[in-house]
Amino acid sequence: MPPLNILHVLRAPVGGLFRHVADLVHGQIARGHRVGIVADSLTGDVVGEAVLAGLAPALKLGLSRTPIERSFGPRDLLSFWHVSKRVRATQADVVHGHGAKGGAFARLAFAGKPAVRAYTPHGGSLLLDHATLTGRAYLTLERILMPRGNLYLFESAFSAGVFDAKIGKPKGLTRVVHNGVSAAEFEPVVLASDATDLVFLGELRQVKGIDVLIDAIAQLRSTGASPITATVVGGGPLADALHAQAATLGLAAAIRFMPPMPARAAMTLGRVMVIPSRAESLPYVVLEAAAAGKPLITTNVGGIHEIYGPLSPALIPAGDAPKLAQAIAHAMREPAAMNETARLLRARVETSFSVETMVDGVLDGYAQALARLPAFRRASLAHV
Repeated sequence: MPPLNILHVLRAPVGGLFRHVADLVHGQIARGHRVGIVADSLTGDVVGEAVLAGLAPALKLGLSRTPIERSFGPRDLLSFWHVSKRVRATQADVVHGHGAKGGAFARLAFAGKPAVRAYTPHGGSLLLDHATLTGRAYLTLERILMPRGNLYLFESAFSAGVFDAKIGKPKGLTRVVHNGVSAAEFEPVVLASDATDLVFLGELRQVKGIDVLIDAIAQLRSTGASPITATVVGGGPLADALHAQAATLGLAAAIRFMPPMPARAAMTLGRVMVIPSRAESLPYVVLEAAAAGKPLITTNVGGIHEIYGPLSPALIPAGDAPKLAQAIAHAMREPAAMNETARLLRARVETSFSVETMVDGVLDGYAQALARLPAFRRASLAHV
């Protein structure tokens, strides 16, 4: 493949979506491509900003920020114009949108010449449904935009199936490319001296199920079990509500809240990681914990069963505080069994979820989509 001009468009530079983009950018630059990023200027955290600052010097197509709000509104016209200008200025061969907003801008932007419009939903609109007005609006917009995409990339077979069911089957090329982790992430983490029993890492949003975790800890305490301690790492719109819930249930001293930090730093703060999500695609935090050999309790949602494979019976139902309480009690009672499951899961992730395979899979998708562009475009690429 000749060197390509690749522009990634996303909203918030936080969480698993941004981790995916950062890994892609690193891998694409290492393979000789010219890469740029357009991201929201309204959101971010300390970790994300540090990653962007580290990437910026290597971005030959530059880093630009523009206000991109979560909901659609009049301000989107300015953001759309900004993205269109960046696409034309960079002479992008591939415009890769991530998340609902990034995907919309990438598919709609005025390019000035033929370019591959790639889209990775990362959950986004796929977490909505037709039962609500907001869900119907977003999913209808996705259906309208669908013909504008040349390449649809999904991190899990689950997400690809949800897209087909809720929106429709894209006419463009469709690929499932699992998220992946690097070799360095298979090094074990050393527990901090003040590690709690449990640790959660992620955005403090309803979909992440932190409220269910707090309820489960309260239920264990009410049964007379040994008091469970937990560390909740992250930031988000539910921070105040979760603090209040813990205080109301008498858990203010048992649950400490910490700001966002790198995953490996967070994993040192608890003996067992708990990811009680109500919905996911293929979450990095599960891959990161598995790679580090961290004992893990998580839910059977999204593509998590694709990570677990034959170990999927260990997964628990989402939104079920009693089941989560049982799983926590088991983890405290049977550490050897938890460690053995963690060992097996680590081996599976090491074999099947490599960041190198992920980058190559995405680039292969670009190549196939480029081959479908008009003949004059393919000829021009041959002389790049």
